[in-house]
Amino acid sequence: MSGAEAGFVIGLIGSLISIVDATKKIHDAAGDAKGQPEAFRQVAARLPLVIEILRSAEAAATELDETKWEAIEPILKSCKAKAEKLQEIFQKVVRKDNDQWFDRYKKALRTLGKGDKVECLMEGIQKDTQLLACEKLMGIATEEQVKGLEEGIKEMKEMSASVQEDTWSVTQTHSGTGDNIGHSGSGNNYGGNSHHNQNSGDVIYGNDDPKACLKDLRTTDPRDDKRRIEETKGGLLRDSYRWILDNSEFRRWHDDEHSRLLWIRGDPGKGKTMLLCGMIDKLEESASAASASGSSCLLSYFFCQATDDRINSATAVLRGLIYLLADQEPALLQHVRKTYDKTGKALFVDTNSWFALSEIFINILQDPSLGNAYVIIDALDECKTNLQQLLQFIEKTSPDYPRVKWIVSSRNWPSIEEQLRISEQQVQLRLELNQDSISAAVSTYIKHKVGELAKRKKYEAKLEKSVRDYLSSNADATFLWAALVLKALETIDRRTALERVKMFPPGLSPFYKQMIAQVNESNNADLCRRILSIVAAVRRPITLNELVSLDDKFHKLDCPEDLSNNIEDLEKTVNQCGSFLTIRESTVYFVHQSAEDFLLQENTSQEIFRSGISEVHQSIFSRSLQVMSLALRRDIYSLRAPGITIDQVKQPDPDPLAPVRYSCLYWVDHLVECQSRQDIIKDLQDNGPLYSFLRQYFLYWLEALSLMKSVAEGVVMIRKLEDLQIDESPNLHSFIHDARRFGVYNRSIIEQAPLQAYCSALVFAPEKSIVREMFEQFIPSWIQTKPRVESNWNAMLQTLEGHSSSVTSVSFSPDGEQVVSSSDDKTVRLWDAATGALQQTLEGHSNLVRSVAFSPNSKQVVSSSNDKTVQLWDVTTGALQQTLEGHSEAVLSVAFSPNGKQVVSGSYDKTVRLWNAATGALQQTLEGQQTLEGHFNAVTSVAFSPDGKQVVSGSSNKAVQLWDAATGALQQILKGHSDVVMSVAFSPDGTQVVSGSIDGTIRLWDAATGALQQTLEGQQTLKGHSNAVMSVAFSPDGTQVVSGSSDEAVRLWDAATGALQQTLKGHSDGVISAAFSPNGKQVVSGSFDKTVRLWDAATRALQQTLEGHSNEVTSIAFSPDGKQVVSGSYDETVRLWDAATGALQQTLKGHSDVVISVAFSSDGKQVVSDSYDKTVRLWDAVTGALQQTLEGRSGPVSSVAFSPDGKHIPTLHVSGEWLVEGNTRYLWLPTHYRPTCEAVWGRIVVLGHSSGTLLFLQIQQGLHVSI
Repeated sequence: MSGAEAGFVIGLIGSLISIVDATKKIHDAAGDAKGQPEAFRQVAARLPLVIEILRSAEAAATELDETKWEAIEPILKSCKAKAEKLQEIFQKVVRKDNDQWFDRYKKALRTLGKGDKVECLMEGIQKDTQLLACEKLMGIATEEQVKGLEEGIKEMKEMSASVQEDTWSVTQTHSGTGDNIGHSGSGNNYGGNSHHNQNSGDVIYGNDDPKACLKDLRTTDPRDDKRRIEETKGGLLRDSYRWILDNSEFRRWHDDEHSRLLWIRGDPGKGKTMLLCGMIDKLEESASAASASGSSCLLSYFFCQATDDRINSATAVLRGLIYLLADQEPALLQHVRKTYDKTGKALFVDTNSWFALSEIFINILQDPSLGNAYVIIDALDECKTNLQQLLQFIEKTSPDYPRVKWIVSSRNWPSIEEQLRISEQQVQLRLELNQDSISAAVSTYIKHKVGELAKRKKYEAKLEKSVRDYLSSNADATFLWAALVLKALETIDRRTALERVKMFPPGLSPFYKQMIAQVNESNNADLCRRILSIVAAVRRPITLNELVSLDDKFHKLDCPEDLSNNIEDLEKTVNQCGSFLTIRESTVYFVHQSAEDFLLQENTSQEIFRSGISEVHQSIFSRSLQVMSLALRRDIYSLRAPGITIDQVKQPDPDPLAPVRYSCLYWVDHLVECQSRQDIIKDLQDNGPLYSFLRQYFLYWLEALSLMKSVAEGVVMIRKLEDLQIDESPNLHSFIHDARRFGVYNRSIIEQAPLQAYCSALVFAPEKSIVREMFEQFIPSWIQTKPRVESNWNAMLQTLEGHSSSVTSVSFSPDGEQVVSSSDDKTVRLWDAATGALQQTLEGHSNLVRSVAFSPNSKQVVSSSNDKTVQLWDVTTGALQQTLEGHSEAVLSVAFSPNGKQVVSGSYDKTVRLWNAATGALQQTLEGQQTLEGHFNAVTSVAFSPDGKQVVSGSSNKAVQLWDAATGALQQILKGHSDVVMSVAFSPDGTQVVSGSIDGTIRLWDAATGALQQTLEGQQTLKGHSNAVMSVAFSPDGTQVVSGSSDEAVRLWDAATGALQQTLKGHSDGVISAAFSPNGKQVVSGSFDKTVRLWDAATRALQQTLEGHSNEVTSIAFSPDGKQVVSGSYDETVRLWDAATGALQQTLKGHSDVVISVAFSSDGKQVVSDSYDKTVRLWDAVTGALQQTLEGRSGPVSSVAFSPDGKHIPTLHVSGEWLVEGNTRYLWLPTHYRPTCEAVWGRIVVLGHSSGTLLFLQIQQGLHVSI
């Protein structure tokens, strides 16, 4: 068996042993607790035999031949899956406390399913173990052990069902979480108990009521938007849109089954929106008729409006379309609920919502219950957020579903035309080419509206005709111009109506110019210009409340008068700003997008922005700092409870954040826009207002962002601050850098629980963190003893959690904006590299995914799997584009060629294959796509040279091979490694090849000669890892090499000298993949510990390792007086610690295997320990001397104690990610600080970690939870 696969097998077996062992310990901790089901006792009694046989299998794994691999892996994975479920049940059910076992058991089974009863799972675990021992790995089990397995399987099969079928209710949707607490062998703790934690957090399920899902999905009801638009524009006239129903292009789209997309395009004001309103009415009639005849036909539509932030994003479009479809056909809601029931409302509002919703929408289109459907989107040009994503989605989706026809409308933008490539399935309807029809429709509109006006204003017939004739002759087929003039006439006396109407020039632009002139001549000219300048400069429509706060012309900060008076006056002034603005629901909007565009034109902007628009940006920035400083405070919503989650928060009325919501989200953007101004420099100095705001209000601001569900946006804002030219302000520069680390590291918890910004975020920040030093006084007083943390931020930037199994491969996108990862959980995941947010989960492989890579343009991802396939994915939509089939074994490595036209893959079938990335074809032609054969063993890694002319491959035959990519000829065989080559790559200039191997070395080779050189050129063997090297890669500039190893470390090397520069530690299991970001400033790594981690590659210092255990802590206990803590570990030692300071007092050595249980004597003078070496040892707690060794047992016991009294479940404990008391959450534990076990004495909590460290926390007695 190769070293690579031995590593995988050993890792699987080791993980399986840990799971089974932990399950046994959970049960043993409860002893003979009241109410324990008999089934649990019988199952637990069979676990030790499974552990013994698995340990024998672990020892034999390294000696297996390669042919055993395929047979062993699925058995181990099957066994592990059952063992994980069994452990989960034991965690949720087994307690020492009361007789509620059965209720908890039923509740747990509602989550997992009735087929996962403990006896069923145990039968399966024993059968898998039997298969290993009796067929696949004969000889690892004794005859007695084999007989024991047979008896155990029979016992489980004949056992009475632990839960009878008739005890189940019809509806099984709710799942309780319970405490994740189990015993780890503490013995007599005299008031202190140990717990083994598997860090399985609480599971949150969506509301069972489908109406709740539909309510959360709704951001707007497009039917209401349609009614509002029609009423705002004076009603829908059939004669104004009837012409389009007879238009030849419309008829072609409507009647031809192959014409799927109709694009209606035209200049501003041509009436596109009202045309679509009319078409919707007509199509609704058709849909109703179809439904009446028994055919299913649905209609869904959406109106984008740039001036309304509810409906101006790609995500909002999909939410609106899905909402209408699901409201009409409730069966379609199932596609939403699949994800909603797991995530709740966050599905629709978090940073990943586009990706989730696009997948849901595609699933709806594929659903047979959809029938025929029309999808209509108006004003694509007014989609301000992610328009390109939306256009790509429409372009790729519209041709694929023949039952669905699309209509979209927009201005004549080249960017939209470029994306909506016109094909045979797409039809364009250009309004400019239908001028006569549009003119006739406008004339009909004018006739109708002037008639209404004449009745209200009591026009004589002659006046009515004169006004109508003037408007008709000057409208130039533009609805908007006519509507704006008619609106102005509403306020004009009839005696001057004809004179005034003739003063309105034809055309939108001349009309707007006249409006500007009227503003400048008005009594409130300065105030109107100020309002127009702010409304034009802001990033979204703002409320009157926000507008008042953004300029002291509207409201003096130190003015005592009632703010409501200012708002009332302001509303009157807004209505005096010509015809540019309108107010809807206390929010200020431009009447039309063309109005805003006009004001921002260079020749017009001087009228509004007298000192330039950058002056307005600076004013908004400065004012934002002022109003935030006045409004923001700690616990602004009076939540008090530190663990309250964002879903539990209720917005108070009035909302104290209402006036500053805009400022909180956009102050940095306005600073960036004005940073070139000379007078902004003083604001960026160490004694300036920016630094003053940050050092006083930074945490208040993060809390406010959390309450607004915008922490991710805050992290991006901090990154923008970091990009500012502030080198001459060292204090500000240092604070922003530290704030960025603080924000990235704590983003996820501050998003979840706003007040943890003052608790977990500060408590676990490094001691020398500037943010911690400045705000340490905000750490709640109830945390009396803080845990010992690192001095400085280490190289790890953030941990990306989401995979449910080992991460096998990771890579940055070439543009550095995304990270892609693959996993044994059969998924590929896309992450935001800046915020760490999960963007998309790509599901399609039927077995574990082994390798993943981006295309050079960052638009595609390629993945390879044990299912023998290579798959190509669209990064934008998450759609599977191609499945490349041809390999006969698992595909271990995959990569794109530099030009993105080819894909190379390496497999267990001993071949390297070149594929056409566009067609998916494996070609044996002159294009060069062919099968490269030459390896005598599995191909583990492949890569193209930078010029695309060569391919390098690594193999389990210990060799590195160079190939001609065009001919497939083998050019070089590089020999030197003594074990499997796991990873290969070219240097950026193509002159070198780097390889990493199971032999623990990294080698640099001359790509031209194939020589391994130990010369000044720097090609040499890089030693430093203590275990198999699983991945290697060059930095973009070729000066560094990064390596990942099964020793859990990531290491950075000098590519020229071979010197070890840095060791990055943080993973809790082997590192399988590592790579540099495109700019070389970050490293990404993936590991068996199920996480992806980002590191700062610039940090040169090695991460500090706290002295203590060198392996997982298995058991801890307090001394009777609470002054000492004893711990046992996989490192075979027992250690004594000072409970007050955390200092290490003694290291007790003597055991020759894992120490599984420790305890103090009743007088605190002795310590007893039990080990897998089958001995129990007594130690002097003062001197550390070994007093006695008790031998003769056939195996270890799960716990040791001097007496059985003094045991109880502590009030304080760790549940998943939280330190809790009862049902109250106190403190969130970051990934790095989550324990493998814990002990509690009174109000002191000790956390033991797999890293070998212990953390001490003391919580105030009689705690009244508050911030």
